[in-house]
Amino acid sequence: MKETSHPFSTLTPNFIMDAVESQGFRCDCRTSALNSYENRVYQVGIEEEKPLIAKFYRPGRWSDEQIREEHQFCLELAGHELSVVAPWVNPAGETLFHFDGFRFALYPRQGGHAPEFDNDENLVILGRMLGRIHSIGAIRPFKVRPTLESRSFGHDSVALIKERFIPEEYRASYTAVTDQLLSAIDAAFANAQGVTQIRAHGDCHAGNILWRDGAPHFVDFDDARMAPAVQDLWMMLSGERSRQLVQLEQLVKGYTEFRDFHPGELRLVEPLRALRMLHYSAWLARRWEDPTFPITFPWFNTVRYWGEHILQLREQLSALDEPPLELP
Repeated sequence: MKETSHPFSTLTPNFIMDAVESQGFRCDCRTSALNSYENRVYQVGIEEEKPLIAKFYRPGRWSDEQIREEHQFCLELAGHELSVVAPWVNPAGETLFHFDGFRFALYPRQGGHAPEFDNDENLVILGRMLGRIHSIGAIRPFKVRPTLESRSFGHDSVALIKERFIPEEYRASYTAVTDQLLSAIDAAFANAQGVTQIRAHGDCHAGNILWRDGAPHFVDFDDARMAPAVQDLWMMLSGERSRQLVQLEQLVKGYTEFRDFHPGELRLVEPLRALRMLHYSAWLARRWEDPTFPITFPWFNTVRYWGEHILQLREQLSALDEPPLELP
């Protein structure tokens, strides 16, 4: 497919600057693309001011109401002096703007580097930050943004892969392992008594946290949704079980300074990891007509990829049979 056939091909430097200038800024003709695949994000130079970050939303993914609800959550957090990168608000109180068929938002530039999840002191600080974020996130629910659940993330993802992508020689193996995985995931969520859904970041990996001056700055709430609190903690855990237990202890140590943590949520760590694995493959599949994806992920949808993916799913199925992590 030619790149000119995709809507994002419209986002030339001139188009980007025209969009930003529609909000009263004067660009200095410097634009640079930042790493982003779901949306398109650019740093834009502004005359006699600091550069801005312009985020152009993927058409059709979110409604205007869902985007505004994400923005309001960020602004609510920022209003409580939490270090999140919230959208710029124009004099009319608007954060979401329309320009020639695109929706976009503007953000201040935030420098920093990925946090060190192997640093115990950093983990305590991250836990404190998440405890504060979740304390505010638990005040009220999202009204229009979705909930993290197994139907859309798991069952729908598997259905898409089976319908259009899985090679015939792997169909039986893929069907067998995903049937078992989905059954185990559904059972885990059904048995997660006492776990509540709150407004959460939803995608707390290292790339969405910028560390600077000894503090974390949370960015990109594009995947914000109702979810268990542990959804924002488990992606910070890595390595062998013994190391994960140490990391978890430090995170929760900081977290509980501001909010109680329900130990029963730890039963959802591996089910949530499994859902992310299933959803990630389906995300690549759904975006395959975007020319950026075949260029960036050339290994996807090859016979080798599906063989390795099925092996990973089998390993994850075994992980679901292991005892959940426990706090000391």
